[in-house]
Amino acid sequence: MTDTPLPSPHRMVEVTIDGEPVRVGAGSTLLDACTSRGRETPTLCYGPTLEPRSACRVCVVELDGSRVLVPSCSRIVEPGMVVHTDSERVRHARRMVLELLAGAADLSITPSVEAWMQDYGVTPDRLAVGRTAIPPKVDNELYVRDYDKCILCYKCVDACGEQWQGTFAITVAGRGEAAHISTEWDAPLPDSACVYCGNCIAVCPTGALVGSIEFEMRADGAWVEERQQQTTTVCPYCGVGCNLTLHVQDGHIVKVSSPSDHEITHGNLCIKGRFGWQHVQPRPDR
Repeated sequence: MTDTPLPSPHRMVEVTIDGEPVRVGAGSTLLDACTSRGRETPTLCYGPTLEPRSACRVCVVELDGSRVLVPSCSRIVEPGMVVHTDSERVRHARRMVLELLAGAADLSITPSVEAWMQDYGVTPDRLAVGRTAIPPKVDNELYVRDYDKCILCYKCVDACGEQWQGTFAITVAGRGEAAHISTEWDAPLPDSACVYCGNCIAVCPTGALVGSIEFEMRADGAWVEERQQQTTTVCPYCGVGCNLTLHVQDGHIVKVSSPSDHEITHGNLCIKGRFGWQHVQPRPDR
């Protein structure tokens, strides 16, 4: 008999966060370490199914020996690191980043951002002088592109591109202040390479990409998440076994998502899974 090699035990790394020792697995990020100790760290561009872009800089922390603040979502832990998550320098940086984002985009439906602004003493409209709102793009029946809420986090680009879907229907066009999310040649969505999987919607942190029913219900003041129930089931369209989470309000399905920790979907779906449920009911009254 030949001996079967056993996998080496997972190496642990010890760091110090706000004066407390924390042990996490090698390869973990500082954000992982903070989360494991219950340290709430604000994030916008981070997503558990995507490689970190470090674009929004809301999650920065102070690291002893580093000249600059480091993004916790992408910085890998190293033995002996000493990290401060709530120092005055960190709080000042987060306050400035949130003010810059609030001055450039509509964050009104971004989850948790209102609480962060109160916590860090943000004045949302301080840097919004002269900002011109961008009208929503409604050119299909499935989802709306409300780029007035876009913060250029690149999550939709990554989900549509090489990290998941491989469609490459959307990218960042322009440079500097003119940079914006766009289809190829800024074509209408039906004329682009989009396959309407909606995986860009799933990762968007601000509601810049949103299903048509949710967009219309929000516009009418009828979208009430407190009245919504979530039920996870299996998609009936094929044998892959994708999990669907049905968001039901007042007896109507108003949205379908998928668990990001599901081993098959990782939060992703196809057009049938995400949008192919409307045949089971009439559209809710708006």
